Amino acid sequence: MHRIAAWTFALVLAAAGTASAQAVPKRVATEAGALAVETWVGGLDGPWGAAFLPDGRLLVTEKSGSLRLIRRQGEKSEPIKGVPEVVDRGQGGLLDVALDPDFAHTRYVYLSYSEARDGGVATSAGRGRLNADATALENFQVIFRQTPAVNGPNHFGSRLVFAPDGTLFVTLGERFNYMNEAQNRANTLGAIVRINPDGSIPKDNPFVGKAGDAAIWSYGHRNVEGAAINPASGALWVSEMGPRGGDELNIPQRGANHGWPLVSHGTHYSGVPIPDPASRPDFADAIRWWVPSISPSGIAFVTADVLPGWKGSLLLAGLSYHGLVRLSLDGDRVIGEERIDFGSRIRDVLIGPDGALYVLTDGKGGRILRLTAAEG
Repeated sequence: MHRIAAWTFALVLAAAGTASAQAVPKRVATEAGALAVETWVGGLDGPWGAAFLPDGRLLVTEKSGSLRLIRRQGEKSEPIKGVPEVVDRGQGGLLDVALDPDFAHTRYVYLSYSEARDGGVATSAGRGRLNADATALENFQVIFRQTPAVNGPNHFGSRLVFAPDGTLFVTLGERFNYMNEAQNRANTLGAIVRINPDGSIPKDNPFVGKAGDAAIWSYGHRNVEGAAINPASGALWVSEMGPRGGDELNIPQRGANHGWPLVSHGTHYSGVPIPDPASRPDFADAIRWWVPSISPSGIAFVTADVLPGWKGSLLLAGLSYHGLVRLSLDGDRVIGEERIDFGSRIRDVLIGPDGALYVLTDGKGGRILRLTAAEG
């Protein structure tokens, strides 16, 4: 096992909590024209994930443990009650939020977070009913727990994405110091799991009735912090952080092994090389990778006419890149890449019901930025 050097580790933790209250541009240039940038909400404590309610209000998580409601005028609520206790350390905390596909009837809100348990900490997911005035989650219940719980502050994942068939994908990390466990199907370190909304296991999961954890959809992942369903195909796409270089964009297929840590397009932090994925054609390879790293977090397919030619492309939030990366697509192929610099670490990106683009900046003092086509 190759452990990160102490000084590099300190830099990783420092970056994870770096304040993002720095100035943001009022306008950013793109190949298709300029985007006007408005600070819709400010003063957030590590915004990590967000989901729009049907009426246009926004739920946003803060890594420190709060879930807040953002009204359409950009006003933020007091923390919503009923949220589970989280371990806010390193890359852990309150992570993603997603709405039940039948939210209008169930009012279920799903959360993923780092949870303290016997043996350490691990990623968990649960759901509760948002009450009528959106001030509390009622009867919150855990529906999935990553196993095993281990020590360490890194690589928790985690995005929540509902598939078109109503099942729920939960993306997970391999917890950094336990990278070899990503090849062990007996646990869910370094895996993407697929569960029913109540936490039960779909009967058509790839390893049902076979050796290993039946919740696993795909494995051999490092740290998947971005996930979205491609509206054109209905398939899950994920962004995955590599080691030193080698960040990946993957389309995880049913039962696929993505090879970590046996192969990678990057190298270990210690400098030790890792075999190239081409050396192991039995593993699923990425459709795009980045050397040096962009540190991708949340991703979103563009479903609105934000700018000419953008519809159908994929946006990735860049942490170490400090901006957005836009990929032009032809089916499952990436045919072009554009980088849009914001000068801030970007944690998540989503398309609003108004057709605008919403971006979460990372860290204490984080913002939600609203982006629209600039006049002139």
